[in-house]
Amino acid sequence: MKKISLLLTLSLAFLFSGAIAQTADEILDNYFETIGGRDKLGSLTGVKMTAKINQGGMEIPLEIYQMKDGRQITKINFQGKTIKQGVFDGTTLWNTNFQTMQAEKADAETTANQVLDANDFPESFFDYKKKGYKVELLGKETMDGTETFKIKLTKEPKTFDGTKVEDVAYYFFDTESYVPLAVEQQVTSGPQKGVMGQMKFSDYQEVDGLYFPFSLSQGVKDGASQLIIITAIELNPTIEDSEFDFPSGE
Repeated sequence: MKKISLLLTLSLAFLFSGAIAQTADEILDNYFETIGGRDKLGSLTGVKMTAKINQGGMEIPLEIYQMKDGRQITKINFQGKTIKQGVFDGTTLWNTNFQTMQAEKADAETTANQVLDANDFPESFFDYKKKGYKVELLGKETMDGTETFKIKLTKEPKTFDGTKVEDVAYYFFDTESYVPLAVEQQVTSGPQKGVMGQMKFSDYQEVDGLYFPFSLSQGVKDGASQLIIITAIELNPTIEDSEFDFPSGE
């Protein structure tokens, strides 16, 4: 009798673990269907977001490009000047120093981490198995009064200060609409190292058959955050290659 009970327990545990893994994939299937489908998402060659943030009562316009080949750039329009940040041409990563207003290349370690992030277009869960990522359903959790599925995404390790660190993020999907409401990830470098960062998503709108959040709130969990309002999204935009070039003579 004890052997039968043990076998039954093990069998149920096996079935339960299989169901959890299957349910995680089902959640992602519903998510992709809700936002427009994997085929349409996979056909994207790039996304341009026009946005604005408020700093000290001043509205600052942004243009953010993310391209399928990994290139990206954020253009900040401030006091009549265009300041480029997070510029990556597929090989070189650089930013503009706000104090000197000079372009500065990122170090090799930061650039290598950016190369890994380039795999995430059009988004992290797309073809996650082919990328070698792992997904795990951790159960349900209430987020701002809404019941969500909490999914753990583990990607390729990144390197910080010469040490490889597991790249883990926790996503919270609405149990009714299946769209992500938030993502949380521990800060792994800088003065806020060890703090849990959080980005919230809301105001999903349709753009040429795909749905995107038009309101983003980025900051520290249970702490201060910066609201980013998307005013327009353009799919498959064109952008000159020269926009990504590191300024000559710098």
